[in-house]
Amino acid sequence: MAILRSGYKNKNLGLLLLRLGIGVMFILHGWPKLAGGPERWEAIGQNMELFGMGFAPTFWGFMAAFAEVAGGLLIMLGLFFRTACILLLITMIVATTRHAVAGDGFGGYSHALEAAILFFSLLLIGPGKYSLDNRFFHQDKVRSRKYFA
Repeated sequence: MAILRSGYKNKNLGLLLLRLGIGVMFILHGWPKLAGGPERWEAIGQNMELFGMGFAPTFWGFMAAFAEVAGGLLIMLGLFFRTACILLLITMIVATTRHAVAGDGFGGYSHALEAAILFFSLLLIGPGKYSLDNRFFHQDKVRSRKYFA
């Protein structure tokens, strides 16, 4: 059982697998909403009334569906990772609130709450070494100190 004694040497691989799995699942979860068109978006967007934002439900619904699909893709790629995590976190907070207020019980809101916890955690952890953010936006600490010293 070398994996149990590896000292977390595979944490970046683990983050990549987590990002790929969650990203695919959110694309699959969000695609029917995005493809549902304005009627579906309006129905989803009406949930913003819970937060006193009853205007433009079609816009809010589209944004929720878009956040799930585009956010899932960005999570997979590790690109604009923190922005994607924030958008998905907000979407999951709205979904959790909607299910809780509707009286759906723990079984009704647990998935959204678990996803919110996941995206908040990923927001703090970052995308890991195997990500496009790391490739394009990696900050070399030595180089940064040279310019600011």
